[in-house]
Amino acid sequence: MSLAPDPAFEARIGAVRRFSRFYTRRLGLLDEGLLQSPFTLTQARVLYELAQQREATATALAAALRIDHGYLSRILRVFEERGLIVRRRDKNDARQIVVSLTTKGHTAFAALDHRSQRETGQLLAHLDDAEQSRVVAAMGTIERLIERETAPGRHNVLRPHRPGDMGWVVERHGVLYSAEYGWGSHIEAITAEIVAAFLKNFDPAREQCWIAEMDGERVGSVFLVRETDEVARLRLLLVEPRARGLGLGRDLVRQCIAFARSARYRKITLWTHAVLVAARAIYRTEGFQLTRQWVHDDFGKPEPSESWELDLQQQPSLRR
Repeated sequence: MSLAPDPAFEARIGAVRRFSRFYTRRLGLLDEGLLQSPFTLTQARVLYELAQQREATATALAAALRIDHGYLSRILRVFEERGLIVRRRDKNDARQIVVSLTTKGHTAFAALDHRSQRETGQLLAHLDDAEQSRVVAAMGTIERLIERETAPGRHNVLRPHRPGDMGWVVERHGVLYSAEYGWGSHIEAITAEIVAAFLKNFDPAREQCWIAEMDGERVGSVFLVRETDEVARLRLLLVEPRARGLGLGRDLVRQCIAFARSARYRKITLWTHAVLVAARAIYRTEGFQLTRQWVHDDFGKPEPSESWELDLQQQPSLRR
């Protein structure tokens, strides 16, 4: 018995296909020669792979590009006839063919790479910096979600806050906590009050915010603010669902601890909730101690709430 088509899913399929048609047309991928070169798209990709390494086996090339071995063999034969590559038997495994670019092959790739760089630059040139970042972030999101590979080869950074980050922090706290825990709008109001006070009273010698980025896209945040001359407060730890499991939450907390020690605080305190299991595990691992528990209904329903503290005068090695 077949299930009836889901109209919403069918519409999303159509949207992906429409974007694919736009992308291939806009980048000229349907042209007979890619970037006004004598190479097809697949030939250009083979050339690119060979240019990234001194030599590669035909088997490895086919696996990396996910193309048929017979198709690859025909491409390599054309390249060899043009003097772009040399092929030889692998000294360690006579069954394998090792391929490498000739000087002519490197020259051909350099010209193709230059055209690609120039034409891609033309695509972005009419956008301002923020719009360019949005395009890159959107492409990264597509790649991560489709491939389902976030850890290997990703560029993750923690950076200080900059204009525009606070609005993002407020929005994501409101959206995520509502979706994941059913909290009402009060969490968004509290977050807005926290970030407004942070900006208004910001003392960079004693307070900091860090934003976690993955491939240039914001995926996390944390704040360390002054409570008293001796006590700092860790606030607004958040990691986007797509970036969880990569250690970013732990890194954000450790950044706070290191900064608090350098600023000569004696203690860090924080407020959290029992449902935030992953965050609580990080706090416990990093040496925080649970000091108080109570229940409130500020978010629209009873919520077990907690205070945790970290004694910064205790040596880190004793916390393990």
